[in-house]
Amino acid sequence: MIRLFVVDLDGCISHPFQTPHWEAINAIRTYNIAGKTDTSIPPLTICTGRPLPYAEAVAQWLCIDLPFAFESGAGLYHTAKNRLDWAPEITLERLHAIDELKRWAQSDIIPRFPGTVAEFTKRCDIGFIHPVVAINHQIRETVQPYVEANYPDFEVHDTDVSVNIILSDCNKGSGVRFLSERLEIPLSEIAYIGDSSGDIPAMKLVQRSFAPSNAREVVKPYAELIDLEATEATREAYERLIQSNRNLAT
Repeated sequence: MIRLFVVDLDGCISHPFQTPHWEAINAIRTYNIAGKTDTSIPPLTICTGRPLPYAEAVAQWLCIDLPFAFESGAGLYHTAKNRLDWAPEITLERLHAIDELKRWAQSDIIPRFPGTVAEFTKRCDIGFIHPVVAINHQIRETVQPYVEANYPDFEVHDTDVSVNIILSDCNKGSGVRFLSERLEIPLSEIAYIGDSSGDIPAMKLVQRSFAPSNAREVVKPYAELIDLEATEATREAYERLIQSNRNLAT
């Protein structure tokens, strides 16, 4: 039985830079609310590379009152208790390295790619955002060799709208573990939906993984594919989980 459904945001709950599919979001929210009294409906939470303010806003849309993971699992925020926890991997030494990478990004990377902006509200993740897919690929190709040569504790991931430099042992896999431990729900009772390379560590850990049709090709071998995009795929995945739980109960 699945007792927790963890969702990525960009590419799963909504497409970046596009108006959300409110009908599908409302359906997901309605299921999550119903799950408070119906044990066949797993509660919903988030594991995203986005910073805390964005993740908190989406959690409010979806009526999530469980802890959620942000910055790819570096932080865990519990809305109901207004409690913020940072992963133990976030040491002072590593925070210094993150600050160095942020300065390098501002001086060497952002000026090379006009239209690129930094995700300024992040504490433990060096993020770049550009609305053009090809530019994000170029940024990754520029950033990755430098990070591999100088910061072996970090790894680089990209999506259609962003590039992120994160701690290798503080990714979405560790974010899902963080949630599992705090909520006392084993990984064997957790499901996940994601669409980019950064989601693979989480997908490898949980009992059941999904990917929307807009997912990167590298993700698809690790997931149950849904022939719908983003929000509608997440709604479909939620409905499949609910039906599976109900089948087990009969």
